[in-house]
Amino acid sequence: MLTIAGGIAWPQAISPPSSPNPPSQQTTPDRAVAPSGEPAPPPVSLRPEENPGLFNELGKMFEKSLSIFPPLKSPGETIDDLNARAKDATKDAADTLSRLARPASIATGRTICPVSMNGAPDCKSAADKLCQTKGFKEGKNLTIDSVEACSAKVLIPGRTRKPDDCRTDNYVTRALCQ
Repeated sequence: MLTIAGGIAWPQAISPPSSPNPPSQQTTPDRAVAPSGEPAPPPVSLRPEENPGLFNELGKMFEKSLSIFPPLKSPGETIDDLNARAKDATKDAADTLSRLARPASIATGRTICPVSMNGAPDCKSAADKLCQTKGFKEGKNLTIDSVEACSAKVLIPGRTRKPDDCRTDNYVTRALCQ
């Protein structure tokens, strides 16, 4: 049994033979000197970062792939972020529900649509005015009536009609109020 176990062993370092060499060629603990007089190359250290094996290369690749991701947050920071998001979501949901909970009503009446700078009627402001008279904040027009309003000059017999004798007025008659 000893012969089997004796065959497996790591090689031992060989001690240099003692010879009467000049002091410049004697071995020192830091560097060994070759017999030719030149310093021997430093011994190869097998530190983990210099190990050229497969696992070392895989480790380097794994470290490089982790460096492209942002650093992970601590559990406390993650919980704080989730709490802030939940608070914002709750606020948004409450705002949406409060808007939906308000009863919408339809207001009827007759409000003229003012003419804007570009000549088009502004019926949104007319719908808002109609709803505000009923106690609501704002409105959207549902029904609009158009009426041609002419001056009395048009009724004169024999007079030819001019382009500026009549204008078209628009009125909001029904609006959805909120």
